[in-house]
Amino acid sequence: MRTRCIIIGAGHSGLAMSRCLSARSIDHVVLERGEIANSWKQERWDSLKLLTPNWQTRLPGMAYDGPDPDGYMAMPELIAFLQRYAGEISAPVEQNTRVSSVHYDGDTYRVATSRGNWQSDALVVASGACNRAQVPAMAATLPASMVMTTPLLYRNPDQLPQAGVLVVGASATGLQLAEEIHRSGRPVTLAVGEHVRLPRVYRGRDIQWWLDALGIFDQGHDEIDDLARGRSLPSPQLIGSREHEILDLNRLSALGVELRGRLAGFNDGKLQFSGSLGNVCALADLKMERLLNSIDEWATRTGLDSEIDASHRHPATRIDDSPALMMDPARQNIKTIMWATGYRPDYSWLQVPVLDRKGMIRHQGGIADSPGMYLMGMPLLRRRKSSFIHGAADDALELSAHLAGFLERKSRAARVRPIAGNLPQRADNPKPGLFIPRPSSPMGADLPA
Repeated sequence: MRTRCIIIGAGHSGLAMSRCLSARSIDHVVLERGEIANSWKQERWDSLKLLTPNWQTRLPGMAYDGPDPDGYMAMPELIAFLQRYAGEISAPVEQNTRVSSVHYDGDTYRVATSRGNWQSDALVVASGACNRAQVPAMAATLPASMVMTTPLLYRNPDQLPQAGVLVVGASATGLQLAEEIHRSGRPVTLAVGEHVRLPRVYRGRDIQWWLDALGIFDQGHDEIDDLARGRSLPSPQLIGSREHEILDLNRLSALGVELRGRLAGFNDGKLQFSGSLGNVCALADLKMERLLNSIDEWATRTGLDSEIDASHRHPATRIDDSPALMMDPARQNIKTIMWATGYRPDYSWLQVPVLDRKGMIRHQGGIADSPGMYLMGMPLLRRRKSSFIHGAADDALELSAHLAGFLERKSRAARVRPIAGNLPQRADNPKPGLFIPRPSSPMGADLPA
């Protein structure tokens, strides 16, 4: 089977690209290993809600239109939204079609799947950034008797032994799971590394509103000083709740969650923690203060001060003066470790030489290092909002334009490609068999790179 473009993945990014390609009348197919929104359906815990408010849930041609714009979607609501979107845009999705390999022969992408083979001129990888949990190598040194799990496997606390739990990681995922597990009656210790602290609401408005208003979400990848670091930052400590609650380390410690530094190793039957907890928390507090100062300055500059709540600040993160650096998990009855240490994509099926030494696709703003290959849905792909649902719209619009230019150039080249031995010799041909096309400006030269 052949088509002009193959999109791998029918999540929000793949569907956004499908809609933009359809708007350009580009024939394509969307290959999905499971059902539409498969990752949201199969690889998220039961109580999860989006960190972004409903008004920010929008894709090309469709936006949230329900009764609670300031609420936060639970997974069933998001799945229904994406399924409705796929239907409204008539996305050509081939469900339950698992890609086993992708090769490129210099002209055509050849995609082998569980339901047949496909060929295309262009390829969009929209398979997601969270296919695999990142589990540190030290996990192999821990006792086999300890239960180890990840957010991709976890659904609810009932899966865990009725005993202590060590949650490793203090991003949004780590904090949400630490609170939920602790409330289930299981004592929780949280190993805290680098994190981004944010209030859910500031001066009466959702923090996402402020980030949008200040233009932070629209910062381009070419405006970031340290792009590699920007793409690896943990997700901010937020939770979506009806009460617009603040979820931070102070809240967890008040509930009784024990805070430790970053998990550094396991030796002689004891877990070892870094002594940098105080510095890590102070840095997160400082960065939050800087952001709130920027918000205050913008509100004053734009004359918004009189229309919103007064400026205020949050207490510094409270930690013990000398947090313990060692822990005997047997003595403290810790039987489970939750590795909330991040995710990574799975490109085990990709046989095109575009992966760097870390196994990530080399690209510039979503344009991969292989002709006609594009990437969608990754952190800071083209701008800071790229990994959010609402960020897929602008990325898809720009990358589909570039893709259309690529296909047009390829088609034009094919139209003027000589057939060896069959061309008549003309006076304006300096060599037999060489056809010189009339010069023309390359289509798509002004498209975003």
